Amino acid sequence: LEPQNLSLPRRDDKRAGVHLAMEPAATDPTGDALAAAAAASSLVFLGTGCSGALPDARCLIQPSAPPCTVCSQALSLPPDRNPNYRCNTSLLIDYCHDNDTHKYILIAVGKTFREQVLRWFVHHKVPSVDSIILTHDHADAVLGLVDVWVVQSSNHRNDVDDQVAVFLTQFTMDSVAARFPYFVKRELEEGDETARLDWTIIESDVNKPFVSSGLEFVPLPVMHGEGYVCLGFLFGRKARVAYLSDVSRILPRTEHTISKSGAGQLDLLILETNQLHGVVSLLHVFVI
Repeated sequence: LEPQNLSLPRRDDKRAGVHLAMEPAATDPTGDALAAAAAASSLVFLGTGCSGALPDARCLIQPSAPPCTVCSQALSLPPDRNPNYRCNTSLLIDYCHDNDTHKYILIAVGKTFREQVLRWFVHHKVPSVDSIILTHDHADAVLGLVDVWVVQSSNHRNDVDDQVAVFLTQFTMDSVAARFPYFVKRELEEGDETARLDWTIIESDVNKPFVSSGLEFVPLPVMHGEGYVCLGFLFGRKARVAYLSDVSRILPRTEHTISKSGAGQLDLLILETNQLHGVVSLLHVFVI
């Protein structure tokens, strides 16, 4: 399933902070366009870069002659208008429920998460995160867990009611627990700046969906280099969205699931491919 071979309208956009509506906003009876937009779900690309992010600090502190064009340009424009300033791959889903309440679901929380919060949460007025879905256990997908406590919905971060739900495979859970045992301990000391997380194990199985913050997700296993499985996800009620990140090869069962003969017609396919992990990262957005 090569992107260039799909006969679909295509838009490639490498910028972080790009905002896409998941469905058209309903017409507000008062004619207030802002109120109508606020009642719609949307997607925010917090990061579309490789595991090392861009610019590469080495190109700036030890510049070549001539200097690296990409990394030099990364400092020339504000991030929201700069295709060469990119954080670790991450997607924020602003899910609007039928009662117009919003839930914020984060897919992947990598090394650059704190920077993404400062840049894009503030810009898009995102107040908190309700749940997190982890794609795999690499640093560019999980190390931001150390900063999740700053985006919890309450200042009383040790309150059980304020736990942030985290969905991940058993393999990723074992990896996180081994590297960060304090994330999974049950008792937190007063003043401990550690997120209170509620861990839920999911399967790498397209036939075993799960619900995060009221929205159903279907796991879409893909290869992230041979021998290593990473998860993408299919979601959306009014608009069907398939999000596949860190992809080197799409598995047959996932290809079938996102086809017309599987889950039915997609409305949006987001495909982030790593041709050489940490070196080349391409984001393709297909509006179908």
